[in-house]
Amino acid sequence: MSAAYKEAVTVATDPFGPSRSAFEALILKASTSRSLAAGHGDVEAEIGQAGRGLLRQLFQDHLDLRHAQERRVAVRDEQGARLVERRRARRQLRSLLGPVTVSRFLYQDEGREGRAPADAGLRLCEDGYSMGVRREVAQLCARDAYAPAVEALERLTGAHVPQRQAEQLVLRAAADVTSFYEAQPHMPVSNDALQVLSFDAAGIVMRTDSLRRETRKKALSEPPARAFPPKLKSGEKANRKRMAQLGTVYEVAPFFRTADDIVGELESLTKPGTREPRPRRPRPANKRVFGSVAKVATSVIDEGFREALGRDPKGKRRWVVLLDGSDEQLQAVKRTARRCRVSITIIVDLIHLIEYLWSAAYCFHPAGSDDARNWVVQRVRKLLTGADPAQVAAGIRRAATLRTLERRAAVDECAQYSNPSASGVLHGGRPADSMRALAVGGAVG
Repeated sequence: MSAAYKEAVTVATDPFGPSRSAFEALILKASTSRSLAAGHGDVEAEIGQAGRGLLRQLFQDHLDLRHAQERRVAVRDEQGARLVERRRARRQLRSLLGPVTVSRFLYQDEGREGRAPADAGLRLCEDGYSMGVRREVAQLCARDAYAPAVEALERLTGAHVPQRQAEQLVLRAAADVTSFYEAQPHMPVSNDALQVLSFDAAGIVMRTDSLRRETRKKALSEPPARAFPPKLKSGEKANRKRMAQLGTVYEVAPFFRTADDIVGELESLTKPGTREPRPRRPRPANKRVFGSVAKVATSVIDEGFREALGRDPKGKRRWVVLLDGSDEQLQAVKRTARRCRVSITIIVDLIHLIEYLWSAAYCFHPAGSDDARNWVVQRVRKLLTGADPAQVAAGIRRAATLRTLERRAAVDECAQYSNPSASGVLHGGRPADSMRALAVGGAVG
């Protein structure tokens, strides 16, 4: 009796017999005197490892059952040639539960590449990694570097993916982003909804050969660093980063709040235990996120405005642009708005401003003190209730001068960040302070 015949008989009589045996063995292991005397951490680790093996076996039994039920079908290749020769073939699938073997029939003919209909039924990928592995690799690598990402994947799931393969999986995962957004149906929204655009930038460490020409020349002219990333001295530039330009466009219903509402919701501005519960905000609709390392900020901003114009070509909605205070992005947004002939309300991100205010507060008051918190809250309230940012900035500088502060760099940086050039309604409408606009359209953040 051949091994293939024995396998077929076993699958036919009890296709999940190996899984049942593995489960019974796991129960027996959990009930031994050794396990009952061990600490919970040891038992947890042992059951977790054995349980993963049980789930892998269950997955394997499922695949074997599918192959046992596979029937002969007529198969033709892309040229229409019929493939009549059939043989059993196997391939490995690297899953989150561990490697499993996929048995299926391969149809072929002389001089022609074989075809396996079962591969299409299982939606298998050519590289042999399961969809679960691909999804986890993409999510982990989006948060961390490749090396710690693949290490975390193996530690948490047992799935081993070499770093080079992880890089390829991430590239493939991103290949369908544009077509994905194009295929998404747009939810209908009223003209009362805010048309929101937001742009940001983040520096990412690059390989030397991927830096822009001038930055690459500077990096190559410096001696190689002993450690990566090297610790830089004061005034030195890393010459290792490029800015990833990011943007998003969506619609959201207006969400009206007062200055007290906003301050009360921010944990950093309220005493422990006194923060009010947050009201439920309207959710963004038709949100699209995009970005690029190759494109400059102006190109990504142009792309965002094109997307917004496609949604609201007649400008019936109120357009709100949320920025973090970058002067380069601010000027690019203004130029693009003029070119597109649209009226926009520019809002500087309040969270970024609060970070500067905290640094300035510690120049006047001890770090972590109630006086420092009250100092920040007072200036946030002024800005949210319509005070001129230029006057607030001047007041901060004046207070530092009157106190003859020796270390006031944080004060000057805060005052510069609060520059009023980042506020106002452009190309139509009444002037409006950016922080006041945040109180009206507070759901844009």
